[in-house]
Order: sequence, then C-alpha cells, then structure tokens
Amino acid sequence: MTSAAQDHEQQVFPPSAEFAATANAGPELQAAADADRLAFWDTQAQRLDWATPWSEVLDWSDAPVAKWFVGGTLNVAYNCVDRHVLAGNGDRVAIHFEGEPGDTRSLTYNDLLAEVSRAANTFTDLGLVPGDRVAIYMPMIPEAIVSMLACARLGLTHSVVFAGFSSAALRSRVDDAEAKLVITVDGQWRRGQAAPLKPAADEAVHGAASVEHVLVVKRAGIDVDWTEGRDLWWHETVEKASPEHTPQAFDAEHPLYILYTSGTTGKPKGIIHTSGGYLTQASYTHHYVFDHKPGEDVYWCTADIGWVTGHTYIVYGPLSNGATQVVYEGTPNAPTEHRHFEIIEKYGVSIYYTAPTLIRTFMKWGREIPDAHDLSSIRLLGSVGEPINPEAWRWYREVIGAGSAPIVDTWWQTETGAIMISPLPGITATKPGAAMAPLPGISAKIVDDEANSLGKGGNGYLVLDEPWPAMLRGIWGDPQRYRETYWSRYEDQGWYFAGDGARYDEDGALWVLGRVDDVMNISGHRISTSEVESALVSHPKVAEAAVVGAADETTGQGIVAFVILREGAENTGDALVKELRDHVAVEISPIAKPRQLMVVPELPKTRSGKIMRRLLRDVAEGRELGDTSTLVDPKVFDAIRGK
Repeated sequence: MTSAAQDHEQQVFPPSAEFAATANAGPELQAAADADRLAFWDTQAQRLDWATPWSEVLDWSDAPVAKWFVGGTLNVAYNCVDRHVLAGNGDRVAIHFEGEPGDTRSLTYNDLLAEVSRAANTFTDLGLVPGDRVAIYMPMIPEAIVSMLACARLGLTHSVVFAGFSSAALRSRVDDAEAKLVITVDGQWRRGQAAPLKPAADEAVHGAASVEHVLVVKRAGIDVDWTEGRDLWWHETVEKASPEHTPQAFDAEHPLYILYTSGTTGKPKGIIHTSGGYLTQASYTHHYVFDHKPGEDVYWCTADIGWVTGHTYIVYGPLSNGATQVVYEGTPNAPTEHRHFEIIEKYGVSIYYTAPTLIRTFMKWGREIPDAHDLSSIRLLGSVGEPINPEAWRWYREVIGAGSAPIVDTWWQTETGAIMISPLPGITATKPGAAMAPLPGISAKIVDDEANSLGKGGNGYLVLDEPWPAMLRGIWGDPQRYRETYWSRYEDQGWYFAGDGARYDEDGALWVLGRVDDVMNISGHRISTSEVESALVSHPKVAEAAVVGAADETTGQGIVAFVILREGAENTGDALVKELRDHVAVEISPIAKPRQLMVVPELPKTRSGKIMRRLLRDVAEGRELGDTSTLVDPKVFDAIRGK
C-alpha cells in the first residue's frame, strides 16, 4: 500500500465535544447489545406502539427464514402517523414537498393522517383486503408516500416500481406479485419537462390478469387515454373519501412490501420485508445513525421511493420517529445546479443523506455553487449506495459540512432492509471512506473462502453471522432462489453472504470494497474496482470514474476504466490517458494501472445512482449488452461507444 493510501487510513475525524454532548447514541448502546443481543432488540422494539406484545423476540428454528417479535401485532401506518397526532404533535410538519416546477406543499401529521385515511377508505371500497398486492408507479410526490402508508394501514403488500422504469419492467413486477391495483400519475416533471407516465402504465397493465383498477393522480396536466371501469382519478375518489379510518393491527411477520432488485440472472428478485422487525430496525437506525431530534431537525434523504433507501429512510424510519422532512420531486440541476443548495437554505435542512455519485457530481460542478448558499443549518451528513471514495468524503465534509459535520457512511442493502454498518455520530472517530463498524445489535465479520474469520489487515468476504430484525424473509414466490442466492455459500455456518468484499485496516476499521464481482483478480492480486476508482477521482482532472475487470489472456483480468472529466479539464487524448494511468500506478501500484482508459461523457446508472459495471464489462469485452431496463438512461451507451 502506498503512502497516499495509508494517509487515508491514518486520517481520523473524531466527533466534536459539542456534538457528542447531545448525541442520541452513547457507549451504553453497544454495551447493552454486547450484554444480551436479543434483550437489546426487545428494548428497541418497545420504541414502537404495539397492539399485542410478543412472546418471543426471535424464532430462528426455520433458518434461514426468521420470525421476529413472535405473536406481536402492530399497525405500521399507526406508528408512522396516528401516534404522533395522539401525542399532540399533529401540527408538526411531516413533509415539506418541493415540486420541480417550484410548487410547494407542507403536510402536517394531521394532514397526513387525513390523507392516508382517505386513501385507505378508497382502497377498501375497491375491494382490496389484507394480503392483496398493490403496485405503485409514481414519482416523488406526497401521494406516493400516502399510497404506501395506506397500504401499510390496510395490510396490503405494496410493490413500488421506480417511475423511470419501462412498461415491460412494470409489467413483470405486476405479474410476479399479481397486483390488483396499480397507482400512477398522468405525468411527471423531469428537467423542466412534463413527461407522460400513464401510457407506460397502460401498456404494462394491458392484458394483465390480476389488475382490477388503475388509480391516477393528476400531476402534470397531461391528457391521457382512459379505460372506463378500470381507471379512476385520485381527485375524484381519494380526495372525496372520509378522512376518518380506524386501523387494525397485523402480525409482526405480515408482509409489508415487496421490492424488486437486480439479479445476476437478469430476472429481478422480489425481496420480501415484513412489519414488526423491519419497522423496529428502520426506526432504531434512523434515530441513532442520523441523531434525529424530533421537532428540531429538518431531515432530507435525496433518494427515490423506488429504491429501498426511499422506503426505509424517507417513509418508514423518519415518519416512525415523527420527523419533519423535505421531499423533492426533481433532478439536482433543474432548473440550475443550485437547486439542492437552495432547498437546504430554504427549509433549514440539518440532516442531509445522499449518494456518492451525487457528491462527485457536485465536485464536478465546482464548490462555488454550494459556496453561494448558507448551508450553516447542516449538522450531519450521510452517504449511501456504494462505498464513498476518500476524496469525495473529504470534499463533502469540508464544502457541504463546513469542515465539522460528522459523516455517516452507511452500508446496507435492499435485502438487509436497514443500515447495518455505519459510524455512530457522537461516538465514532471516522475515517474518510470507511464504513467503520457494525451497529450495536448487528453482527458482521470478514471471512475467507474457507470461512475463516480475518483480523486486522484481512481482506475477504463480508458476511452477517447473526439474524437481524429488518432482514428479508425471502424472494417472492421463490424460496429456493432465496436460499441459493444468500445462504448457499456459507451454508454450513448458517451465514448470510452479502456479495460484498471488505477488509479491516490495521486499526480494525471496516472498509467495504464493493460487490465481489467488482473485485478484480489481476495476476493473482485482488484489486477492488472502488480502490482504482478512488485513485482516479483523486486526480484533479477527474470528476467520476467507473472501473471493471475485463477478461485478459495474460493476467486473468485486465482493468478497464471509464472516466468523466471535471468541468474545464482539457482532454489531451493519449497524453491524458498516460497521465491518469501513471497516477493510478503511483496511488496504488503499477499492477493496478488500467489496461485501457476511456474518457466518456456519462456513465450508465440505475435509479439508485449505482454504476452498472456489469454492462460496462459487456462493453469492455465486446459483448452484446445485457438487460438495460434498470438504467435511468439506456441511451448512455451510444455516447460511450462513440468514444
């Protein structure tokens, strides 16, 4: 390891005394979890309101399918809305909605309760009963959150489908879950344009045997085709329904939602999350990781509800804790690159949770944009979606966090349901780019192929060796695939294999290296794509980089890099390529020098901001592209191939 890489690992940022003095999490949290893990989760579950207490915290007798809080019953929506109203906080703002065209709405918890009740009454009138599935195909507007909560209130299992997905992607999810109701909009605002969405929904549900109704929110004022008897306007049904509704309690293991995630086979996997355990961990992690103070903080998670981060850290975690949060419909550069910073300034956002890909985009645009705004309200920053490179971490802290806001770099997955590994602000002395340690109550380790646990300096596979409350309960309709995908690799040990590589540094801090298929084997040396990407992004001319391992007759794999330059950086052709390759050799090792380096205008990304390296590998190896349905912009490959 070079001195540059070692500098990253030796640089430590302890929490300020001021932050630590009022932090939600103290050392007693870890002590309680260490003393008795199940008693710890019992205590965390009691942060919620239960209709019936549980008789057993965990039943693991049917592993790898867990049952948490056995026999307990609760209503998820009641915990996210009603109980705050009953506690006297009905006038507190729950959602500050900022539409892309500039329209705004602020919904209090009283407003939210009325809206969710109206939607629940409407769904009941449509004949839906507990256990039925509802597909939600909507942009980031309040009605999307209301729809999710109304489903939770009625025991309907929702399947949210990202509004940027194609009709084919929606259809496959509708069919797999056998959804009876699809909720959508006439159109959505995207970069100043009203883009139709209902035509895609119409195409998706045409001939879909399970679908009985399509409920449509008028958002963009676009004329739409109408199927009488099937299609219903939200404003003619939900808005006219009664705002009174009495929720019923459901079993802790009642399925709350299905969320489809990319599979290695190309067929999406319907990840199942249930109610009691999921809400317990969502609420616990939101409270402690983000140090959230209800009634004081203004929280903003920039994710989309089509991704698990939107489920857990826009809907269920924050609302269970009585948060006041910002929900923004549009893109970060609509109408200008100042938009996010204007929103932070306008609402006094104090907790800001976003993805490294957006942070690197901000870096590319230049610090003069955030510097033009008063960001002094920010007291905590979060990162999610992929390992954050140290360069972006430091820029984020310095420019957005005024050099003092703690950063919680969170590792978790659709499958885990909630944050698993993260610093705890107020306790953890953080290192740029490190996820640091599992949260209290979570058990994770790094192991080798033979299941041996690795210590300081060890580099291997990240496994979860104890069940956790928010864990997935299976893949919808395919229990065998669930076992094979997540449990077969360390079946004898009974460990969940996360599919990520990780390492401990010499201090024992945990660094997630990204997907195992993103760890390259170059002449017998294990090199992480994120390591090479971090080296490239540390070069002053580079805004963003994606690296893949492509088949190589000589070395097994060769490193292929795709690079986006910063604004104003000149592309000098071969000279720049040589400069960047040499830079990687200096930062990491000559072994890590990319075999091929391409300067490109953009990179292929999913809805969650993740770079689709599988498709870049297809490009690098000259293959036909695989499934591109999960990309935000499938046309990006035309630009890449033009290089």
